Amino acid sequence: MMRSCFLAIALLAPPAADPPAAFYTTYTYTAYTVYDFTTSEMPTQVEGVGGTLALRADGTYDKRLSILLGANGPRYFTQHGRFTTKGDSIFFDFTDLKGHDVQRGTFRYAPATRQLSITIAGYPTGNKGVYELAATAPAGN
Repeated sequence: MMRSCFLAIALLAPPAADPPAAFYTTYTYTAYTVYDFTTSEMPTQVEGVGGTLALRADGTYDKRLSILLGANGPRYFTQHGRFTTKGDSIFFDFTDLKGHDVQRGTFRYAPATRQLSITIAGYPTGNKGVYELAATAPAGN
C-alpha cells in the first residue's frame, strides 16, 4: 500500500523545470575538489584552477580548464560538445582523442548569486569531482 502511494506521488509530481535563461552563460572556474574514496585521504582541493565554461541555450558547451601542477606548471583541458539537463542532472556529451564519452553528474545553480556547482561522477564508481563556478558574462551569452 505504502509503495503504491509513493509511486502515485512520483507519477503526479510536476516535471522538473528547465534552468532559467540566466543559467546559459559563461562561467569562470573558482575551485575544483577531487573526492577519491579508494584511499583514506581527505578530499583534494586542486590548486591553481582557472578557465571558463560556456553553456549555451542551444545545448552546446565549451570548456577551457586549467590547473596548476606544482613545479610542472599549468595543465590545460579543452572540451567541446553538447550538454543536457534533466532536473538536477547534467550530462556532457563530447568526443576527444580517446573517442566518444559522456560525463554524468549533478548541478546546483544559485540564480541570486549566479554561482554554479557541478559534481561529475568519477571512476571507480563513488569517486567524484566537484567544480565551483561563477558567472562572468551577462545572462544569455
